[in-house]
Amino acid sequence: MVRSVAAVFLLTKPAPRRIERFLVLQRNRNFSYREVGQSRKGGPPGYQLDHNRVQIGEGRAAFARAVEALRSWKMFDLGWAAAYPAGAPIAPGTTVALRFRHFGFWSLNACRIVYTIDDEGPIVRFGFAYGTLPDHAEQGEERFIVEWHHDDGSVWYDISAFSRPNHTLAKLGSPLARHLQKRFVRDSKRAMAKAAAAQWPAPIRGLLR
Repeated sequence: MVRSVAAVFLLTKPAPRRIERFLVLQRNRNFSYREVGQSRKGGPPGYQLDHNRVQIGEGRAAFARAVEALRSWKMFDLGWAAAYPAGAPIAPGTTVALRFRHFGFWSLNACRIVYTIDDEGPIVRFGFAYGTLPDHAEQGEERFIVEWHHDDGSVWYDISAFSRPNHTLAKLGSPLARHLQKRFVRDSKRAMAKAAAAQWPAPIRGLLR
């Protein structure tokens, strides 16, 4: 295992007890960046900005399933990625560990929910944003939202982030880090589309963007 000032890298899959110890260490740690909450506005200068969205269904039932999927962190239920604890409450201050398997090793990354979104109106929105803690390979914020548009009934999944490398390995392997970020967006969109549907749907507009 390589223990660093940012993220924890391991050669084997971390056991639940190892992840629990990692989470205990995060309780009193501060965010690793100054611009906390700025994902509401898109993102500050000096960061890589990403914004992706996809229609994942239509109607109230699809929206309800999408909300439940966010509450259950299904956008991280990807096999090579996972969030712990899986039932972590969607509330400001909740700290989670993100586990990834990439390029032959595993990593644990710490983040904390910054704010939540629960809006009514012509567009009903539910979601949240988390920010990175020092034990994370990146610095920045990521926001996840599901939307229900009353005008046409469409349900959308929207994911946006601002980030920059926080760990030496992430800085040296920037192209690989970007590859993982794009892979996560692609797989996350697929996972949310599946979760929002009673069964896997026909091709969905925007899914492969």
